[in-house]
Amino acid sequence: MLDGNGIPMKLLVALIMLFAALPVFSQESGTGTNLDAADGESSGFVASIELENPFLQDDLELLVGNVQRPNGFVWHDNSLYTVCNGDWTIYKIDDRTGDTITFVFGTRDGNMLLIEDTNAGFDILVPDPDNSTVWKVDQSRSAPARFTSAVEAPWGIARLDATRFMITDVRTNSIIEVSESGEKREVQSELRAPTGIVHHEEKIYFANGGSARRGIEYFEINDDGEFSQVKPLVSGLQNTSNLVLGNDGKLYFAYALGTRGVVGRIDPALCHESGCSNSDVELVVFSDIPAPLAITLSDDLRLFLHSRFRPEIYWLQLPA
Repeated sequence: MLDGNGIPMKLLVALIMLFAALPVFSQESGTGTNLDAADGESSGFVASIELENPFLQDDLELLVGNVQRPNGFVWHDNSLYTVCNGDWTIYKIDDRTGDTITFVFGTRDGNMLLIEDTNAGFDILVPDPDNSTVWKVDQSRSAPARFTSAVEAPWGIARLDATRFMITDVRTNSIIEVSESGEKREVQSELRAPTGIVHHEEKIYFANGGSARRGIEYFEINDDGEFSQVKPLVSGLQNTSNLVLGNDGKLYFAYALGTRGVVGRIDPALCHESGCSNSDVELVVFSDIPAPLAITLSDDLRLFLHSRFRPEIYWLQLPA
């Protein structure tokens, strides 16, 4: 298989992976960085297999849904829920057949969706940067309710505990803690266009979409309930967007190599002590899809991805 320039695809991937191991030119400081990196069982844990080579475009299956301009999306119970910023609607897509129904109207946009099971069914939280609002909808498909307007340009959201959430604000370069009762406080600042965010155990991982040098960072919840300073997790990632923690315990993330959308993963525990570089990242998907990508994972490690605002949704089954 050849790419558009007549280069064998496997050779191109090998060259890209070799390039990824080189020091990264920092857009902020103009210097190179190349940091050295220093199984468990749980409910629903799925052990993934290390890949010999990344999946290429021809390995991806096309899921034909009926959403013209999808942005953020999330998997839940054999369905995908995605925001269409063309008609301000959340759609529900069958993850096998692509059958699509209108779920609810009223959310203008959303780069990331958080879905949570409840006694009645589920809630979906949608950070909507166009409206400076986080919306909440539920299984009843009633009109979106305003959860909070305490964030100027909310991008990503993660639950912290029973009453609090962490929300990235891409406009103010900060992370805001917001409670169910509406209280808010800034917990991290001076970031670089923070995008995706994930909470796992006592750590909060987030992406800096505006800085290759700062890539993915994290901070910890201290014993007193306060938060540590920001620490590096993975450096050398261009235009990192969505983060997803898989049932295999690995952190999956969408980023760019040139103009191509790619998906990588890493065991975050290996990067806690000294941080990792892009050469430590296991490249999962090297696609022909233009960056930036939106991604989500099913419980059985089916990876879904698409180029933002393009109707084609692709998926693949990760080996486990």
